[in-house]
Amino acid sequence: MNHGKPLHASERLPWIDAARGLAIFGIFMVNVPAFNAPYFMYGGESVFWDSQMSHIVQAFIDIFFQASFYTLFSFLFGFGMYMMKQRLLDKGFGDRYQLILARRLVVLIGFGLIHGLFIWHGDILFTYGMIGLLLFLFFGRETKTMVSWSFGLLFFYAITSVALYYPVRNMLSGIDRQNIQQAQEAYSSGTWMEVFGQIQHDWLYSNSLGFQWVFLTLSLLPMFLLGMYFCEKRLLHDTTEHKPTLQKWWGITLVFFIVFKMGPYLFGNPEWIQYSVQDSIGGSASAVFYITSVALMYQHGIGGKLFAPFTFVGRLSLSNYLLQSVICFFLFYSVGLGLYGSVPPIMSVVIVIGVYFLQVIASKLWLKFFRFGPFEWLWRTITYMKKQPLRRTPNIKEEVSNET
Repeated sequence: MNHGKPLHASERLPWIDAARGLAIFGIFMVNVPAFNAPYFMYGGESVFWDSQMSHIVQAFIDIFFQASFYTLFSFLFGFGMYMMKQRLLDKGFGDRYQLILARRLVVLIGFGLIHGLFIWHGDILFTYGMIGLLLFLFFGRETKTMVSWSFGLLFFYAITSVALYYPVRNMLSGIDRQNIQQAQEAYSSGTWMEVFGQIQHDWLYSNSLGFQWVFLTLSLLPMFLLGMYFCEKRLLHDTTEHKPTLQKWWGITLVFFIVFKMGPYLFGNPEWIQYSVQDSIGGSASAVFYITSVALMYQHGIGGKLFAPFTFVGRLSLSNYLLQSVICFFLFYSVGLGLYGSVPPIMSVVIVIGVYFLQVIASKLWLKFFRFGPFEWLWRTITYMKKQPLRRTPNIKEEVSNET
């Protein structure tokens, strides 16, 4: 089995950084409306934001962002985990690589718990860390096993979700007015403790349903495995050599993207479609379409220039993801500017673009002086149980991978 060579700073895969930065942008586009109002969790977004412009913006986000970017990030998560495994084996760690990867996931789970319970109930880090533990069942397996399980789980997810949601399709438009009112009161005018209490209430509501964890696993694990498959096959290491293969993936996933993400709008986009094949098949296909698009475009000079700003954010993806939540916490909740419930969808888009623009500038400046983001540094330090050099110095030979 070819494990490849460690990647040094000069050998980074910039299209992976760019795709990760794009994923952070896409996740932010979905998170801000949910941070600003309870409707996206408890129902009624199309009722409460009832203007034509709001519906157009919501449809745009649903087609191009919803279920597309957390799956893209899942793909990159699996890619990064497998790359880290390869590097550890190349350095002679042997079976000890499993302990290091396990510690890496435990730290991520810890970050996720703090983030989810005190800042943003929609945290993904805890979920990634928990489901990521299942990857140990696939390390050392053949690539055909990875891709077979990936497609098999996605197919099972689609069939199961259709079987569950279609029979109750007429009951999926409910609005939980009690929880909406409670969230509005806590986030709009609550004290610090009331805000924290509501965050924890929403987090428990999101994570206490057993069947939801089944769907999360069926959604994320296939993309983890597909990312591992791409890494093992080195399809994204040398994009010129693998261009024909990447073009095939691009073309096929584009068709699925159009059929399952855009197609439902031709007949009213019923909610049971949204909850089933639109997210499972359409979301996963769009994620692979996005990563192959970025990789292929990077073969041309204009692609590198177009995606260069995303690379800065992508190299500090964990720190930027957490920073977005902190910014939204103070923008929307009563302990900050208190804009909760008052920002329509179009203004959410403006906020996303504005904040992300500032993150691009800040990330570029940070990387001039530091090797990692602050949370990437902490993550690596605990993972390796050794303080990592943070500042850039000419005496340190940088060995950097696209694992984070």
